[in-house]
Amino acid sequence: MSSTAQSNKGLSTGSLGLLASVALGVSVIAPAYTLTASVAYVAQEVGPQMPAIFLVGFVPMLLVALGYRELNAKTPDSGTSFTWATKAFGPYVGFMGGWGLIAATVIVLSNLAAIAVDFFYLAIAQLSGNDGIAELADNVVINIVTCTVFVAMAMYICYRGIEASRPIQYFLVTFQLGVLVVFIIAAFVQSGGAEASGGLSFSWSWFNPFEIGSFTAFAAGVSLSIFVYWGWDTCLTLNEETAGSDSTPGKAAVLTIVGVVLLYLFIAVAVLLFAGLGDTGLGLNNGDIADNVFVALGSPVLGPLAVLMSLAVLVSSASSLQSTFLSPTRTMLAMGHYKALPDAYGTVHPTYKSPVHATIVAGVVATVFYAVMRVISTSVLQDTILTLGLMICFYYGITAFACVWYFRDSAFSNARNFLLRFLSPLVGGIALVAVLVQTLFDSSDPAYGSGSSVFGVGTVFVIGVGIIGLGVALMIYMRVTQPSFFAGETLDEDTEIFSDPSGMA
Repeated sequence: MSSTAQSNKGLSTGSLGLLASVALGVSVIAPAYTLTASVAYVAQEVGPQMPAIFLVGFVPMLLVALGYRELNAKTPDSGTSFTWATKAFGPYVGFMGGWGLIAATVIVLSNLAAIAVDFFYLAIAQLSGNDGIAELADNVVINIVTCTVFVAMAMYICYRGIEASRPIQYFLVTFQLGVLVVFIIAAFVQSGGAEASGGLSFSWSWFNPFEIGSFTAFAAGVSLSIFVYWGWDTCLTLNEETAGSDSTPGKAAVLTIVGVVLLYLFIAVAVLLFAGLGDTGLGLNNGDIADNVFVALGSPVLGPLAVLMSLAVLVSSASSLQSTFLSPTRTMLAMGHYKALPDAYGTVHPTYKSPVHATIVAGVVATVFYAVMRVISTSVLQDTILTLGLMICFYYGITAFACVWYFRDSAFSNARNFLLRFLSPLVGGIALVAVLVQTLFDSSDPAYGSGSSVFGVGTVFVIGVGIIGLGVALMIYMRVTQPSFFAGETLDEDTEIFSDPSGMA
């Protein structure tokens, strides 16, 4: 089938295969970016059990991904969480599921741009030999302006459509994964040496989650570890643009998660062996290096090749910034298509087949959110990462339970359906809800996260609850001004939507 064929929303169908879907999934997860932004915070919460918490965080992700795969096989629609939750639970839950995905993605877009800014100036400093250039990232005005430029560039690439950026994504993903593998090998080789004097001796207990001190620490660690896996569902969001739309996206999502967890386990062990958990120098409990661990570890581990690590994180965040736009814009496109958002969101570019209006709105909101957070929070990165964990648990949980309910009539018909349509998404959903509730409770304390607060309440709690409340307000507004979706006229359990016209489904 020609790649110019269109889905019922105007998107270009058959543009992606399995390899491209996996590459985009890895690009959105952005291992180099997520690791430098979160490794220290995970270590601060759970200590040497960092590998264990990465494994624990992987389990609900895999279980939920299996549920996503079943929903996609039955109803491959770019709205994913929004569409599936609507068909399972009705328009109100469906709207909030879509809102949760959009909000989570806007939050991470701001973080991706922030990391890109830091490593952009660091890479220039390393290449030029002028260390002062790296300090430009600390200037609030320069930081926000540069961040805005990065977002604008990503918006333009997304506006031009998937096919324009696909070859670039192959190269960028390969480059960052290659550098991370070199980093792992170098850290293992040099562990126990002079540069790694604070490193730990290997212990299998690092993989035992039962040695974590408290459930609060466990929940915080899981919330952070969920963040490092987030993004695999982009493979599903692009289902209408993927050949074999009912099977390829699900396979790509599972392959992406499995591959990434192996990488994370090796990284976790490598940094524990090399850096350890001290609160000074290279130790992971040193608050001065927590936001960007690879800045501190790059030179000690890689020596003259340290600039490759800076470039890898820059490439990781910049490429993910572009590919991450794909998920919220497709969700907004579906919500506009089914009249849950204004009609403008349901339009695509006549040539590039991209959701232009949704792309512009996502970019503007992400930029404004980052600018505000950069000014009010003492640690914008940590607080937004923790908030992102809340939003991920929120909409992944809704989607997991939607799978259980949507397939309630067939879930017990055979062993396969029981495992994939009932047990896996149910257990995954319960685990995510437990983390969500615990994190909401803990984050109300001003000491949670960076320690910043708003009127005496923790910033993470305020942002998380505020975002959900904003979604409820928007839902009420749309219910009043455009009621057809909420009346079940545009999308319900019996609505027949996209099917792959290529015959490859």
